[in-house]
Amino acid sequence: MSNDNSNDVLEDVTEYIGKEENSKGLALPQQLMPRRMYILPVSNRPFLPAQVQPVMVNRDPWEETLKRVGETDHQVLGICYVDNPTAENAIPDSGELETMGCAVRIHHVQREDQRIQFIAQGLQRVRIVQWLRRKPPYLVEVEYPDPPEEAPDELKAYTLAIITAIKELLRTNPLYGEEVKQYLSRFGPDDSSPLADFGASMTGAPGSELQDVLNTVPLLRRMEKVLLLMRKELEVARLQAEISEEVNDKVQKHQREFFLKEQLKVIQRELGIAKDDKTADAERFEQRMAELDPPEHVRGQFDEELQKLQMLEQGSPEYGVTRNYLDWLTQVPWGKHSQDHFDLAQARKILDRDHDGLDDIKERIAEFLAEGTFKGEVSGSILLLVGPPGVGKTSIGHSIADALGREFYRFSVGGMRDEAEIKGHRRTYIGAMPGKFVQALKDTKVSNPVIMLDEIDKIGASYQGDPASALLETLDPEQNREFLDHYLDVRMDLSKVLFICTANQLDTIPRPLLDRMDVIRLSGYITEEKLAIAKHYLLPRRLKQAGLLKKQLNITDAALKQVIDGYAREAGVRNLDKLIHKIIRKGIVKLLDAPDTPVKVGVSDLASYLGQPLFKKERGLKGVGVVTGLAWTAMGGATLSIEASRIHTNHRGFKLTGQLGDVMKESAEIAYSYIASNLKRYRGDAAFFDKSFVHLHVPAGATPKDGPSAGITIATALLSIARNEPPRQNVAMTGELTLTGQVLPVGGIREKVIAARRQKISTLVLPEANRGDYDELPDYLKEGLEVHFAKNFGEVFQVCFEDKPRKRASVH
Repeated sequence: MSNDNSNDVLEDVTEYIGKEENSKGLALPQQLMPRRMYILPVSNRPFLPAQVQPVMVNRDPWEETLKRVGETDHQVLGICYVDNPTAENAIPDSGELETMGCAVRIHHVQREDQRIQFIAQGLQRVRIVQWLRRKPPYLVEVEYPDPPEEAPDELKAYTLAIITAIKELLRTNPLYGEEVKQYLSRFGPDDSSPLADFGASMTGAPGSELQDVLNTVPLLRRMEKVLLLMRKELEVARLQAEISEEVNDKVQKHQREFFLKEQLKVIQRELGIAKDDKTADAERFEQRMAELDPPEHVRGQFDEELQKLQMLEQGSPEYGVTRNYLDWLTQVPWGKHSQDHFDLAQARKILDRDHDGLDDIKERIAEFLAEGTFKGEVSGSILLLVGPPGVGKTSIGHSIADALGREFYRFSVGGMRDEAEIKGHRRTYIGAMPGKFVQALKDTKVSNPVIMLDEIDKIGASYQGDPASALLETLDPEQNREFLDHYLDVRMDLSKVLFICTANQLDTIPRPLLDRMDVIRLSGYITEEKLAIAKHYLLPRRLKQAGLLKKQLNITDAALKQVIDGYAREAGVRNLDKLIHKIIRKGIVKLLDAPDTPVKVGVSDLASYLGQPLFKKERGLKGVGVVTGLAWTAMGGATLSIEASRIHTNHRGFKLTGQLGDVMKESAEIAYSYIASNLKRYRGDAAFFDKSFVHLHVPAGATPKDGPSAGITIATALLSIARNEPPRQNVAMTGELTLTGQVLPVGGIREKVIAARRQKISTLVLPEANRGDYDELPDYLKEGLEVHFAKNFGEVFQVCFEDKPRKRASVH
């Protein structure tokens, strides 16, 4: 705006209601006020007429407004509240700016950087009537509302109530005292209207509630609202005072206790009754070490660290590191050993008590214990128990520990990727700890426990290290006499520890680690063994866990056998245990409905407890080109049907399906080549494969299959379709085939024999080189089996085609 226009505006602003003027000193509300004035929006809280306080605004855009107000004789400015942090946007048409405000006189205007500060002296309420300028600086025409007459007695009562509330606020917060002095310098205690506004300004009420007080012109209604705000403020002040007092009491109590305890410590030290923490720690460590029999190098390391501890200040970080080190060093049971129980008969009783079946495994463990009995100690051997899940590997470890009378410690290395878990962290790292073996010795409190490393075939490796390689030193009898944990950094003798490892398979165990172990295979259980385990262990344990008696819930032997055959055909008994638990849960529901009626579960009841059987009595696949093979999996042995069929005679071809691995595909190619080249020898049409497209399929196509042991099975299926003759029924076979027809040995003979017995197959064809593996099997597994050992495929041919009744099958 130009200076000429500014002069015109100033003439409008300086129009007074009357002729009198008092532009010097402080103006009172009763004095004459301008009809037109400039407006300043504020967003923090409304300004009330009884207030005198500093106001700070941005230079842009309000510097021009304050300049023009300063050029007037009255220096009166209207302050209006806007409930918006960006007050500059409070244009007249937006509806954000309140029409009721407060006329103030400005004093001591100061400019600092981008801000302007002035003292605002509240005069009286003002209401905007008309906007004269709608852009900053805002110019408006105003009126001054007068409160109506009120009953003097009620006014006096409200006035006394507000004065009482102000006195109470002064007691809770003495900072209000300065505001009261400023108010009394301008108004008397009986001035009801300014008193009400002053009382509202003392509260911390939000801006909307203070604006409501400003909008209320009638005095009695306004005083009611102010009293309500002051009561809220008093409640908040009282609550704050109570909280502060409670906090102060607690702090004072803790300080008093702290000072008394410190004084007590000093007095006790002076009298020789007690020692400081450092002395107490040192004496405790010395007492622990005195009860042990450590090697000389350990004693020297202990003395050195203890001397360092006594020289360090307790607040030093090094003190905590040294103290933790001594704490670990003195908790290792140096020189402490438990006495082994070399009683072979008792050991056999414990193994029989904890496990049904596994006679060959028990005998192998008895041999191991007998060797220890003969030489007087069990050391220098690491047992590796290999078998499918649920066959009792971990429980056998417990039984060995019980038989020897040793402490037992188990931890799983499955998925372990940090070699520091084995050999500990360096002491230089924050949060460093010893490895698992030091922790095992600490927990068992002896230097010769039984330590079980579960799932050693699932140990991992990462950028943090290779735990499998770290185990080499630990498990090697020639190296673990001087095992070095990175945290303790002293040599330890682990040669007296009996290590027992468990795994589901050997393929993923690193060869250097496997070479240090004595492998014991647990192949799984046949139906009779599972039935005995269920009757003697699983069912009684589950009944005990549920708090039931056998007479309350009984599962018949026939039902248990049906559960094993129809629902739980895995090698172990873990799934069988879950199914028994499921039956018991459902039986408990029936017992709660009819407490006096015992629950008996028979074969006919199983469908209601477990649903329909997962495995039905299989009708063996038979016919031309169908042969049963035997396979090994990490879950145990399994039978595998192989089917071959001639698709058409247009051209030569060979197709494989069933999600076969590379090794199994190669076995099929070898079998195809061998049979095609030797077909005349086995009395087949020599030109059969020249004009035949053959399809070989292994059912259960969703299951990956691999390995060379299906070679003779595939060859037998191909020969069957070439001769158009079904092979001998109820025969299963396994063996690797070479291009010259030799039958090579395969693994997993025990698991495969168990799988055949599970499927009620009585005739087996095995490689001659596996005769020794078969002979080592317990008699109860070999009972009732007709086993043929083949050196070459010609002997397989004699079993499958020559030894059976000659009968041709028609081909459709």
